[in-house]
Amino acid sequence: MSLKLYNTLTRQLEPFEPLSPGRVSLYTCGPTVWNYAHIGNFRTFLFEDLLRRWLELSGYAVYHIMNLTDVDDRIIKEAGAKGLSIKEFVAPYIDAFQEDREYLRIAPAHDYPRATHFIPAMVRLVEGLLERGIAYRGDDGSVYFSIDRFPAYGALSQLDRRELRAGASTRVSADEYAKEDARDFALWKAARPEDEAVGAAWDAPFGRGRPGWHLECSAMALDLLKRRFKADVLDIHAGGVDLIFPHHEDEIAQSCAYTGETHFARYWMHGEFLNVRGAKMSKRFGNITTPRDLREDGIDAGAIRLLVFQTHYRQKLDLTDEGLRGAQEASRRLGEFGRRLLDRVSDADSRGFVLAGSRLRDEVREAFDDDLNAPRAIASMFDFMNEANRLLDAGERPGPSAVAEWQTADAALDISTVPRVTEIRPIIRPPIEGEPPMHLPEDPPDDPEALETWALAWATMRANAKAQRDFAAADRIRKMLRGSGYEVRDRRDGIVELVRL
Repeated sequence: MSLKLYNTLTRQLEPFEPLSPGRVSLYTCGPTVWNYAHIGNFRTFLFEDLLRRWLELSGYAVYHIMNLTDVDDRIIKEAGAKGLSIKEFVAPYIDAFQEDREYLRIAPAHDYPRATHFIPAMVRLVEGLLERGIAYRGDDGSVYFSIDRFPAYGALSQLDRRELRAGASTRVSADEYAKEDARDFALWKAARPEDEAVGAAWDAPFGRGRPGWHLECSAMALDLLKRRFKADVLDIHAGGVDLIFPHHEDEIAQSCAYTGETHFARYWMHGEFLNVRGAKMSKRFGNITTPRDLREDGIDAGAIRLLVFQTHYRQKLDLTDEGLRGAQEASRRLGEFGRRLLDRVSDADSRGFVLAGSRLRDEVREAFDDDLNAPRAIASMFDFMNEANRLLDAGERPGPSAVAEWQTADAALDISTVPRVTEIRPIIRPPIEGEPPMHLPEDPPDDPEALETWALAWATMRANAKAQRDFAAADRIRKMLRGSGYEVRDRRDGIVELVRL
């Protein structure tokens, strides 16, 4: 079975075929950094993480862009109330987002463009739309997109065409507006005193001002795509269902009107809401839970990922204490099983493990290829765990094949509780002249605290050896640590994890 994804644009499951064989451009709408992102926001980011992981495990080279919206109505209002510039105001929330992303084991995007860093690209886009007669200057000094001059408007959200015609004579300048309230939207907002006060105004040929929220994503995506691939069309654009209208609808309109392309993205994918007591998680309802709240409660990231992935990304998910407790226990069992499986690995699979591994491979691939059906993949993992434990109890041994199939499923979902000793950033400095070489004993100490210190020191030496391209020494240290009960894992963001087996 080839990969099939649900395309919001067509409301159908479609075989996935990227524009260029073997390569995927993926744009995901990131946070508006006016506050801490809550776990509802991160449900969307987790679904996108699963999408990217499975694409990569399927052999695609993925280029992932996630924007950071660092200027909009809310940011300007909150920054002004605190007497800060928007740059000062958003800085701690950007740091917090990255900390929460790392805690939840979400792979970092290749680019995190910030809206305020792409103002020239936004100005070019607005100029192009004005030249094409699709944008116009309003009497308030702002620049608006005329939806009645773009016949395809409303295709993504499937708005009523009669409503579009009725709404075309009115304008909306707010960054967000009511669903199905189709009006000409602001591309560029004329500067106000409150914008100037917080550093949210820039010069442009059509008047000093700032970008509208919808403009930002189009300009950043098109600019990075052009630089990277000389292309104007994304393979996949993803986000939450609340972004279908107006945000994604407006992105399509301004992008396609500017480039002349039929599509801004070939596939549009949207994740459903996370609810608390039946209501969408939002600050308006006062039912916010953030990743840092869960981390402070001692919840392992694997448990959160398991809870989220037990529900398909296109179905609503209810967050409950009972569900989280169940996910914690299930995640712990998976982690213990993973360690048991690795402890018993041999040179070849027994017949039982050949069959179990083959079945796991087929079921997991079939599940993920069916629009990222994570619940089915998780069920297959538990079936494999139960069968493998029975085989281990009977004296059978797993080999590289069965272990590899388990690790592939785990790499896609990353749902097991893993005791993480620490994270090490390699610190490289040239040796001081005359300084004696650092010496660490290769035999591990007996004392548990001394053992951890010893393992951390060797992990740091390995990170430095690898950075200096002494790969033979790095491999030797990795094997030595593994023999003492520690696994060293290199992450894409340059951090090294030391994990107790």
